[in-house]
This record gives sequence, C-alpha cells and structure tokens, in this order.
Amino acid sequence: MYAYNLFRNTQQDGLVCAVPEERSVPAFVTGPHWQFGGRLDGGETPLGFDQQAAMTGVRFNGFYLFASFLKDAPQQ
Repeated sequence: MYAYNLFRNTQQDGLVCAVPEERSVPAFVTGPHWQFGGRLDGGETPLGFDQQAAMTGVRFNGFYLFASFLKDAPQQ
C-alpha cells in the first residue's frame, strides 16, 4: 500500500483527494478550496476510502478522489 497525503475540499462536504507521497500533487489541490488533511500510511483508513479503487485511480490519474464519511459521535 502507498502512503498517501490527504487533501480535503473546504467547499464540498467529504470530498478528499489522496495522493501517494512519491507522486506530484495535482494542480487543482493547490487551489484556495483545498487544505492538507493528514497522512494515511496503512493504519486505519477513513470511512469511504477503497484501497482497490485507490490503486486504480493512482494508476490512471496519479491520485484518488473519494467521499469521506464521518462516524457519528456516541450519544451521551
């Protein structure tokens, strides 16, 4: 598995771009509506991340776009 840098779109709820560390960051991610969202290196993956789809996306595009979903916080 690649180690990915994650970039989150600040306008589209849940839209994330995963870019392998050894690849160049796509130009659209450097725009004003994107922010660095952390690193993924084989630990727990974000809900919505599909490893097989990521490998295919990276092979064809150099990055993987996906919708990340947040788990609800437990009710107290």
